[in-house]
Amino acid sequence: QVQLVESGGGLVQSGGSLRLSCTASGLDLNKYVIGWFRQTPGKGREEREGVSCISGSGGDPYYEDYVKGRFTVSRRGNTVYLDMRNLKPEETATYYCAADRRNLHLQTLCMQGTRPDSLNFWGQGTQVTVSS
Repeated sequence: QVQLVESGGGLVQSGGSLRLSCTASGLDLNKYVIGWFRQTPGKGREEREGVSCISGSGGDPYYEDYVKGRFTVSRRGNTVYLDMRNLKPEETATYYCAADRRNLHLQTLCMQGTRPDSLNFWGQGTQVTVSS
């Protein structure tokens, strides 16, 4: 059974940092592309925005402009990490990871938050709250 489990969310002050983890079981991440997405309060499932995406087979990750320079995505074994620094209150959201078996261009993967059913697997999400 395939599972993606996010962890590491919590409450942090504006300007603070958090590390999120996405641990996969039942699949070999070497064969997947993995994305981090977030769903802000009041927005629906099909309004998730991409944050950062990475290929399990290696190569440079992709970052959306609004997190570039502040967020770093990495992978170790079957866990993908999202290191977030200088967090802003408007980044309060539920953060999700997703994995897909297709060899998607990473920028394309990061756009799939508006089409969540197009991706193979999603985690249950972890809440990040940034206080002002």
